[in-house]
Amino acid sequence: MADRVLIQGGEAIGEAAVRAGCRFYSAYPITPSLEILEYMVNRMPEVDGVCVQAETEIGGVNMVAGAAASGHRAMTASSGLGISLMTETLSHLGDMELPSVIVNLARIGLHAGGGDLVGFAPSQADYFQATKGGGHGGFRLMVLAPGSVQEAVDLTYTAFDLADQYRNPVMIMGDFLTSQMMAPVVLPEMREVNGNKPWAVTGCRGREPNHFIGVIYEDKQNYMLEKYKSIKENEQRAESLYLHDSELIMVAFGSVSRVVREAIEEARNQGLKVGLVRPISLWPFPVQAMKEAAARASSILVLELSQGQMIEDVALAVEHKVPVELYERAGGTWPRTSEIVQAIKGKIG
Repeated sequence: MADRVLIQGGEAIGEAAVRAGCRFYSAYPITPSLEILEYMVNRMPEVDGVCVQAETEIGGVNMVAGAAASGHRAMTASSGLGISLMTETLSHLGDMELPSVIVNLARIGLHAGGGDLVGFAPSQADYFQATKGGGHGGFRLMVLAPGSVQEAVDLTYTAFDLADQYRNPVMIMGDFLTSQMMAPVVLPEMREVNGNKPWAVTGCRGREPNHFIGVIYEDKQNYMLEKYKSIKENEQRAESLYLHDSELIMVAFGSVSRVVREAIEEARNQGLKVGLVRPISLWPFPVQAMKEAAARASSILVLELSQGQMIEDVALAVEHKVPVELYERAGGTWPRTSEIVQAIKGKIG
């Protein structure tokens, strides 16, 4: 029988990683990902794994690169400010095809106004950083956005398989709430991972040594383009609700989608025909789900805890065939359900 426990989000992500076969974790302590580090310090020795509190975010991600190069499942975690410091190594993880998992528990930051570097509240303003930036060389991070603690567990577990399958880094993009809230979850089984990775640096007695080349030469560039094309075609993930009769489709991802879902249920109880598309993969963006929504609805309303970033991908996905508008919310606090219902009424009431 699967284990069902009441657990904090950050700890749940750590346990999911352990059960997926992660045996190396290195990170610099930063709120709100600190709970993962604190959990892994005690949990890793129980499974003959290694947890290192790094001296910096740069040191942490570089140790992950070394562990991944030796064939081990490895993970690090931080917040947007720390992810910014990791960008050079993230590029090399992509270019050298080192499978690894990076957790970004985003929080409100410079974008919040006032020039503050820190703010302990949810934000989604790292969307561009995760899906379009994050380093040089044209590499792409696969980015998965959980909407609950249970989904954070499930996607973390899956992320290690995707990383190995495509030999590509995968990011779990949550936020402050994902890390801090307690929830009952069903934990996945403890997995015995096949460590047979012929490309890994594990010693070369009796064979030619393996090398990781971080320079993207022409043949490899063409190969990488084909790999990313395959990811885009096969790894789009989204949840859709009420597309069959909706005049308006709302689009939201991550934890904020929870309040959007509540508002949609309330609006439908009032006779308003509104539906939801919740992107689960931010890259590759769920273009097919958005096209299906655009074919049925007359307008789209995007709600994100930022000044408006994902909305650009939504508009591109629907090819501007229907109006796409932003429900503005800079971050820090969610809009109330009643506020969203009023916005829905303003569109179709």
